Parts: sequence; C-alpha cells; structure tokens
Amino acid sequence: MRLKYVLNEVLVGLWRNVTMTVAMIITMSVSLTMLGASVLMYMQVDQMKKYYYGNIQVSIFLKKDVTDAQRTAINQAIDSSPLVLKKEYESRQQAFEKFKVLWQDSPDFVKSVTPDSLPESFRVKLKDPEKYKDFADQVQSQQGIQDIVDQRQLLGKVFKIFNSIQLMSLVTAAVMALAALLLVGNTIQVAAYSKRREVAVMKLVGASNWFIQAPFVLEAVVAGLIGAIFGFVALFVGKLVLLDGQLQALTKILTPVPTGNVMLMLPLLAAVGAGVSAVTAWVTLRFYLKV
Repeated sequence: MRLKYVLNEVLVGLWRNVTMTVAMIITMSVSLTMLGASVLMYMQVDQMKKYYYGNIQVSIFLKKDVTDAQRTAINQAIDSSPLVLKKEYESRQQAFEKFKVLWQDSPDFVKSVTPDSLPESFRVKLKDPEKYKDFADQVQSQQGIQDIVDQRQLLGKVFKIFNSIQLMSLVTAAVMALAALLLVGNTIQVAAYSKRREVAVMKLVGASNWFIQAPFVLEAVVAGLIGAIFGFVALFVGKLVLLDGQLQALTKILTPVPTGNVMLMLPLLAAVGAGVSAVTAWVTLRFYLKV
C-alpha cells in the first residue's frame, strides 16, 4: 500500500508541475549529453594516443643534391642501429603519389608541385620511440641529411588541441550540471510547497521522514533517468549520423569511436542523472521541509 501511494504521488507530482518537469529533463539531458561527449572524447584521445604513438616513425629527409654514396651510407647507418625495428625508403616519386592523394581535393595546388619539389626520405620505426634522441645522434652526422623529424613532436601539438577540447567540454558540462542542480532544487521546492498541507498532516500522524521525502526524491530520480536516456540517444544518433555518416572521412585521421564505448554511456549517464537528482532533492527537502 505504501509503495502504491509513493508511486502514485510521483506521477501526480510530475504531471502537476509538468512545465518545470520538462525544463528539468531538458536541462538534465543537455548537461548529461555534454558529460557523455566529454567522457567519450577522453576515451577517444587515449585510444588515439595508443594507436598513433604505437606507429610513430622518424622521418629522415635527404637533401636534393644527395649522392648515391651518401644515400648508401645513411642506409647502412640506419641498418646498423640496434634501436631500429624497421625502415622504409620513400623516393621523390612515391612522396609525390602520396601528396596527390592527400591533396586530391585541391587539383590546382597539386599541379603546382612536381616530384622534384619533394624530398626523398627514410621512414624509420624505432623499437622504443622514447629513444629518438639516441637514434638521431647516431645518424645525424651522416652527409646528405636535410632534416630528422620525430612524429611525436607533431602529434604532441595535435593532442594538446584535443586535450583543450576535452577541458572545454568538461567545463561546459559542469556549468550545465550546475544549472540542472538548481532547476532540480527549485522544482522540488515548488512541489513541496504545493503539497505543504499533506506534508503537515503526514508529520502529525507520525509518518517517517523517508516516507515523506520519498515521492519528491523519486520525482527527481525519474526526471534524471529520462534526461539520461535522452542524452544517450543524442550521443548514439550523433555517432551514427555524424561520425559514421557525414564525417566518416575523419576516420582517415581520427580512430573510429567504438560502439561499445557509446553503449557504456547509458549506465554511466543513468547513474549520474539519477544519483545527482536524488542527492539534490534530498538536500533541498532537508532544508525546506525541516524534517
């Protein structure tokens, strides 16, 4: 009987303050969507770091006037290094073919470049990418080398941008979460005020504090769960429509977002939405009802 009463009061409370309830659900869903996107971004950046750092190469660009003897000496120096896992030679023509693929959407720019404009190079993968400095010291004394580039330096700048996006997403989610908390507290206060007489009667007949608070807390929990579901749907649709659809070309640069990671967001958002709503409602009632 008590359970039936509590559930009935929850439904009545949600419908009685339907405008506030809808606003609370929308605010909660937006904040949880931002939170889920931030968590996915964090997981994706970690995955990209493992993928790209695991495939890091050291590029040894040769001078335009490099001789066959110098090229052979550089090749022997690379082969003799115990730090090298594997190497690949890239001629000017091979570099030009890659360049045409990379800039295929800019044909005028491609026409302005010739194979002679691009340097030949050795692409070296080290057994331990952290030993780049030691490897560079071993080969940089060879004649005919124009430059030695460690891809970690370039990737480090890229990941700094991703980390900044992560931080911005988390800050936005935090601001939206604060707005959701204030709205939850305000909604619960309005609900408690509209039922102040019923609450007073229940206190007079000896109803327990938890029995009085339960309908209000459950109202907030239901709203939080609905907001979490909407947030999850937004993330899932965003993956299907954007990442797997219109922005699929980005997978050539970014590693694809696993569907499993997106599915993990449902229990996470549900737990955060329900938990935060319940705690906020309980704290609000403790101050407002003085129970």
